[in-house]
Amino acid sequence: MRYQLKQIHCRPWTLSYLSVKLIESHYENNYGGALRRLNAISEQLESLDFANTPGYVLNGLKREELVALNSTLLHELYFASLGGDGQPTKTMSEILARDFGSFDRWRAEFRAMGYALGGGSGWVLLTYVPRDGRLMNQYAAEHSQAVASGVPILALDMYEHAYHMDFGANAKAYVDTFLRNVDWPGLELRYEDAAKVPAPRRLEQPEFGDVQGVTVEEVKEMLAGGKPVQVIDVRPRAAFSREQEVADGVKWRDPEQLQQWIGELSKSEPVVVYCSYGFHVGCKTAIKLREAGFDARYVNSGHSGWKALGAPMRLVP
Repeated sequence: MRYQLKQIHCRPWTLSYLSVKLIESHYENNYGGALRRLNAISEQLESLDFANTPGYVLNGLKREELVALNSTLLHELYFASLGGDGQPTKTMSEILARDFGSFDRWRAEFRAMGYALGGGSGWVLLTYVPRDGRLMNQYAAEHSQAVASGVPILALDMYEHAYHMDFGANAKAYVDTFLRNVDWPGLELRYEDAAKVPAPRRLEQPEFGDVQGVTVEEVKEMLAGGKPVQVIDVRPRAAFSREQEVADGVKWRDPEQLQQWIGELSKSEPVVVYCSYGFHVGCKTAIKLREAGFDARYVNSGHSGWKALGAPMRLVP
């Protein structure tokens, strides 16, 4: 089984006091690293002859699979937890008051748990426990710890990679900044899903209608298989000039100059475009291309998705 990247829910430039550099490094190196490790472990497990595999080999692989899978899942929830204004919705305030005595008491406990992990490592999670029909704050000192059957709906990453680049050793400032950036409407939706016990609902972008998105993995397979597809990097010039690198086999084109390069494209082959993270620029460019008669889609994790997968890059002078 191969696991796929999820696109960043939060838009780094909307966060207060969390730098784009920190978020990108976290996504590409830590989340992407966990996913790559998970897929490598899965491939090893699929190749085993279990009847002739020593127990210690199987135990080690399954232990590492658990760690890598939980790291992947918790990082996805962490990014989905960010991108808001930190103001709790009325519904979530009432639910937290029901389960913790008051909203302020929940926040005080959650914050104190984050402070206590400063200088250490682990996660602080707000988790729905179907057995009891209530929320609880839980530690996960390692990726392999979880409440059995629990459904986490909010994740605070307290490993140093999540904050050291911006905050140094000041973990308390990072915890406070995280709480100021919580996406409470999104958290409320995840609670609704958890209370029904289906998986948390997928991120939706209704403002872009029915424009079809594709994953980085799907595009990579198209290119590797020699399928006719035109892949265009349409990151804004400011974002592109910061890194000046593109994925191998891909051309960068300025989305503001669409009318100048649209004539380079063939309408007989599908077009796939992507921006930095898989949000507005990529979607809007795909819409314009579709309006011009192209079979166009956007990559839903953008340039960061390519890098998180470890795709080869080349510098563009």
